[in-house]
Amino acid sequence: MQIGLHGLGLESGAASGPGQRQVGVPKGCHDCPAFLSIVAVERRKMINGYRLTAATGIHKGDRDYQQDRVDLLSHPRANGCVLGIVADGMGGRSGGRKASDQVIMTARQLFERYAPSTDDAAAMLMQVAREAHVVIKLTAISAEEEPHSTVATFVINAGGDCHWAHSGDSRIYHFHGGKLIRRTMDHSYVQMLVKRGEITEEQANVHPQSNILMGCLGTETEPPVDIHFIPRLRTGDCLVACSDGVWHYFKDEEMADVLNRLSAREAAEFLVEKARERAQGSGDNLSMVVVKLEPLDS
Repeated sequence: MQIGLHGLGLESGAASGPGQRQVGVPKGCHDCPAFLSIVAVERRKMINGYRLTAATGIHKGDRDYQQDRVDLLSHPRANGCVLGIVADGMGGRSGGRKASDQVIMTARQLFERYAPSTDDAAAMLMQVAREAHVVIKLTAISAEEEPHSTVATFVINAGGDCHWAHSGDSRIYHFHGGKLIRRTMDHSYVQMLVKRGEITEEQANVHPQSNILMGCLGTETEPPVDIHFIPRLRTGDCLVACSDGVWHYFKDEEMADVLNRLSAREAAEFLVEKARERAQGSGDNLSMVVVKLEPLDS
């Protein structure tokens, strides 16, 4: 693929990638080829004046096996209602994959039962995290290492409102017109230092303890789950959920520019490939969901 964007050339020098994170266990991945899948949804309600276009991307990076999982679901009964989710598992060859599989399975089951016209979307997303957390803890009995998983998930309802929830260091970004509006704050040691004003975001990205999580699904204690509500999305908005294997290699401004200039599919492909390039042979699993709101006549 030949795509060139100003400012996104490969920097010289040794790469500093996300290490094996510690919630008591290292992370890994299962052999799996890279793939990009495309899902397009067009709104029927003209009052919103936009359509949804979306793409998912996943790659095992330079790990031996894949522990990330990603999904993009269209609601079976409500046209224009979608759920995007990323789960980054940790806990040995089987434990991490079992954990991320459980997050995706729980999300599918609860989204299937979700009634957008009457149910609380935020409560449903919180339930995804809580139920997956409990089941992951139960699977620890048979796992070779204690399994854990992050989660970053959002729901866009047909009316244009959006809810998201996350736990761990997988992120959700909200961009508009090439500008960052908001992103999640990682449940990590370095994010805590940033919040205290002890280090900068730039220093956090290369900090020797950037791999330490303060909370995620499957831990002994109840995991932190942060939620956010966007009352009304609009044309030009873009939502991204991704694992640290993706976001670690980009500044917010870089990601915003790519997503503004490329289609959902092209952006997902470009970001995954560029992260792989910048990792210089030491990259983590990568997974992401991209959803863009475009004019109906585009």
